[in-house]
Amino acid sequence: MAEKMQLNEVEVWDGNLAAAQALRQAQVDVVAAYPITPSTPIVENYGYFVANGYVDGEYVMVESEHAAMSACVGAAAAGGRVATATSSQGFMLMIEVLYQASGMRVPLVLTVANRAVASPLNVRGDHGDMYAGRDSGWVQMDAFNAQEAYDLTLCAFKIGEDMRVRLPVMVHQDGFLTSHTAQNVHPLQDDEAYKFVGDYKPYEEMLDFSKPVTYGAQTEEDWHFEHKARQHKALFDSAAVIDEVFEEFKKLTGREYKRVESYMMEDAEVAIVALGTTVETARVAAEELRKEEGIKAGVVAPRVFRPFPFNEIRDALANVKAVAVLDRSAPMGAMGALFNEISAAMYTTPNRPLITNFIYGLGGRDFPVSEAKRIFKEQKAHADAGYITTPIQQFSGVRGPKLGFFETKRS
Repeated sequence: MAEKMQLNEVEVWDGNLAAAQALRQAQVDVVAAYPITPSTPIVENYGYFVANGYVDGEYVMVESEHAAMSACVGAAAAGGRVATATSSQGFMLMIEVLYQASGMRVPLVLTVANRAVASPLNVRGDHGDMYAGRDSGWVQMDAFNAQEAYDLTLCAFKIGEDMRVRLPVMVHQDGFLTSHTAQNVHPLQDDEAYKFVGDYKPYEEMLDFSKPVTYGAQTEEDWHFEHKARQHKALFDSAAVIDEVFEEFKKLTGREYKRVESYMMEDAEVAIVALGTTVETARVAAEELRKEEGIKAGVVAPRVFRPFPFNEIRDALANVKAVAVLDRSAPMGAMGALFNEISAAMYTTPNRPLITNFIYGLGGRDFPVSEAKRIFKEQKAHADAGYITTPIQQFSGVRGPKLGFFETKRS
């Protein structure tokens, strides 16, 4: 029996420790890991918990991130509650196996401290790795601070292990800005956290020799399409389960989560859509602009990136005139990934707001409140003019000549 850890009502944790504590409280059976900055403390702390008897689990060190995810898939298929962590290049090395995990419908949890993808080498945070996994078939949730990293990791187990879902789940947090920033976190006590997550219920585990099963079978054109269609449907259907889990968590803790988080959007005419810690920066900017200049600014943030909440995004932005979508990733010859998602959702609505794309914060570049204000004001100018008055895509905060692409042409 694992020893319980007495926690204070308020702990000072960074995002990494918050995620690790959630793994401990969920009593994860296996963590297979290969360390990489800035996610290393997540698995390092789990190893500490195992060594000191706080969790009845196995910490398996492997030779690469590809091996780590492979071991996790095997352990999950064998009937265990499984998790790991990674970032950046490690995430990229896992990608092949990410598709295996979701295709095999194993409900393991991956905690990701988002970091820029080389080259050039950079250990600071942006969202290149998050976007790289968007088509891998995993549920993807995004934490904006350490409290949310803890809460969403607990929720991830309950969501992925639900028999109506049975899919792996990623929980993202910004590298260093969240992963290494100490904040007040209100944890659950061990008993109530484990009761919320619940006992693990194996399903068609490979080690049940009385009921042989096959994982990763070859299908070709005769059944591959049907498998992928069912997996796609299962991912979209998980939205209802996510809502249920969030509602149950709210009743337990008073902390409310939604698949799309809206802030000051009731009367907003202009909005910023963003992910990660930038959401909190944009909220401060919106508050200040409303007080200082009367600009009706609001912020929309997809809490759940997959399954993508199309209807909820459309509802959140239904009445705005201009939207700035912020992508913390280099799109390399295209519009930003989040911009494309938001644009696709809004294109099917009667009200099509003016939408522009800002590439920002690459490699951990700071995104200050002053820049968020500037972007809001630019959206107000678009709304007043009735058309986009600047290039549709801009690089925000880059040194040197101002970079803008896809000039608006008016007839």
